[in-house]
Parts: sequence; C-alpha cells; structure tokens
Amino acid sequence: MRVVFMGSPEFSVPVLEALVAAGHEIAAVYCQPPRPAGRGRKDRPTPVQARAEALGLPVRHPVTLKTEAAQAELAALKADVGVVVAYGLLLPRAVLDAPHHGCLNIHASLLPRWRGAAPIQRAIMAGDAETGVCIMQMEAGLDTGPVLLRKATPIGSGDTAGDLHDRLSGMGAAAIVEALDRLDDLVADPQPEDGVTYAAKIDKAEARIDWTRPAGEIDRQIRGLSPFPGAWTTHAGKRLKLLRSRVVAGDGAPGAVLDGLTIACGRGAVQVDEVQREGRGRQDAADFLRGAGLAPGTILGESA
Repeated sequence: MRVVFMGSPEFSVPVLEALVAAGHEIAAVYCQPPRPAGRGRKDRPTPVQARAEALGLPVRHPVTLKTEAAQAELAALKADVGVVVAYGLLLPRAVLDAPHHGCLNIHASLLPRWRGAAPIQRAIMAGDAETGVCIMQMEAGLDTGPVLLRKATPIGSGDTAGDLHDRLSGMGAAAIVEALDRLDDLVADPQPEDGVTYAAKIDKAEARIDWTRPAGEIDRQIRGLSPFPGAWTTHAGKRLKLLRSRVVAGDGAPGAVLDGLTIACGRGAVQVDEVQREGRGRQDAADFLRGAGLAPGTILGESA
C-alpha cells in the first residue's frame, strides 16, 4: 500500500521499519521539526526523521497541519492509508480524510483504557494487570475511534515503563503490518462508553517519592516513571533517581534504609535495584552502595 507515515519519537521507529520491510511504499514521513538539544543547543532531528533519512525516505516536518497549503500538500500524495504513531501534532479532519482508507493510529493501551498522552506510565502506576496496543481508525476525538485490531500483553511485577515501551513498540509494528494485510476484512469495533480512562501527561511534580505511602504504590511509581522523568528522593542533599524496584518485606520509619537498598515505606518496603545519582549515569544497587556510604538507618528524602 501507499502509506503516509506520521511519528516522531523512538517508539515510532520500529513501526516505520516494519512497514518498509513489509514492502509498503512510504509516500512521505511526517514528524516533529528538529529542536535544540544537548549542551550546544543545536537543532536535533527526531529519531523518526533520522531513521527515515537513513532509509532514503522523503521527510516533512511542518509546524502545523492546520493550513490549507499543508493539507493540500498531504492530499497530493494520494496515499492509500495514513499510519500515525506518537506523532505529536493535531490532525485536522481534512488530514484524517485525505488517504483513501483514512488514518490508522497505533495506541499503546487497550482502549478505552488509557486514552491520552501517557498510557504506558499510567498503566503501571495504576497497577493494571495487562496492557497492549490497539490499531484504531482515527476520528476527531481524543483516541475515541473504533478499534480494528488489539493485542494484549501482561504487565510483569518488575516491568518498568521503559521495558513496556520497547515491548509495545515491537507489538505495534507487528500489529500494523497485520492490520494493513487484512484491512478489507477487519471490522471496526466502536469503543464502549464504560471503562474510559485518561492518561494525563506526566507532571514532574509526580516524581518525588513520599515514603509514607504503601510500598506497592511506591514500587509502581518507581517503575512507571522509569527511565523518564525518574522517581526521585534525596540523599545527602542531592537527588537520587530510583529506576527499578520490587516490593519486599520490611518495617521501619518511612524512608529509612533497612539493609543495602531496602527502603522502609509507610507500609512494607521496597528493594531498589537500579539508581541514578545527580549528574551521574545509571548504576545497579551493588555499584551504588560501594561508593555511597549508605548506612542502615539513613533516612532518604529528608531535604530537597
């Protein structure tokens, strides 16, 4: 099929690669414009732009698709279908209707659960047992369109948002290839009104750990916000991000180090397996403890 692809971050790259590998013709790749990044604040292309250019595909990165000129340019591609995954721009009705089969979105949740911006993180933080990907026929509402295909996966007790991100990206790539192969036979299933939840964008204020909360909640916060923005506490006046954890038995004052990197919570304890000190790279717990001097009884989070 002749495809217009729309995506920007790393999550979208395996999808683009899968479409190319399956033999679909990519009429154009749309992504967010390059933005300043790094210490030099030089413009950096999105991961999708970088991969598309490496594959020799035509790339477009308009600031908006609301203008008549931008919409006419897209319509002139005469695409069979649009494939949208984490693009980051609002698609007006004229864009949604331009491809012959409309636009299909790859959404990283089991709709109508977790419509919106942060479905992967919210699923872990809420303690969901499973998540997945949906191939959705796009319409004007926020993730409200009928679902053509859905694939589920369990959320393991040790899964982080980063782990699920990679797994769901691969699942989405396989699912869209399957959906395009079966497009004439798939039935669009309207989303039920019951069970709708919204995955609000992660606010950095959510990342600070309140050790008075139960261990299960803190564990899900740590894993749901890993690797970004990273749930954090403080040690010796500096931020310490906690990136991987599990619930364990333990009892003590909230925030107290019990043994190694076992930290007491309001109820129960968490064993932290991976951390990142301010200005440093990621470390497993053993490497961190060799240089941190974190004695049992130390209270984390006492000062920001």
